[in-house]
Amino acid sequence: MLNICVLLLVDNGSVFTGNIAEFLALKKIKFQLVPFDRLYEDDFAKFNSFILSGRRTNNQQMNAINSKLINHSIYEKKPLLGICYGAEILALTVGGTIRKMNAVQKGPGTIKTIRENPLCSGMINVYQSHSYEISQLGKHLVHLGESANCRYELIQYKDSEIFGTQFHPEMTDDGLKIIENFASLISFNTK
Repeated sequence: MLNICVLLLVDNGSVFTGNIAEFLALKKIKFQLVPFDRLYEDDFAKFNSFILSGRRTNNQQMNAINSKLINHSIYEKKPLLGICYGAEILALTVGGTIRKMNAVQKGPGTIKTIRENPLCSGMINVYQSHSYEISQLGKHLVHLGESANCRYELIQYKDSEIFGTQFHPEMTDDGLKIIENFASLISFNTK
């Protein structure tokens, strides 16, 4: 049984999940790290916000539990940040599509924000590590930021506090500021 906690960090197998956990601990943000295969729907209500990590491999169980968590977040109006795979499964869950890229994106990059949002503004330096990308947003997602290689780098579900980053914010100072800004949204939504 999980304890009541502000933020649930779902470990979907990314090699960078530890970086997110370290940063949250450094900022004294109350969180619990749970591997996707140890997470159950009954646990969702125990948390006020969520971060979905990236992944290394595709897994149907992982896709199902992350989609259920996204739907819970939408229905309960709880903040959620999907990182890389987390953004992709957000898009798929709400009617968008993804596609395999012609070349793997790996290394530093620059994102240009194109719409005002509470996470970041202007040009930001990020780290890319993905071979899939969001190809269509569907009718519920808003385009917030893009790069030269990927159109939908930063997305938002309608006007909610539900976001996705195609890049890995846990790997750069600008990206860590995004996680910190996301965490600042949580204090307004604790129950």
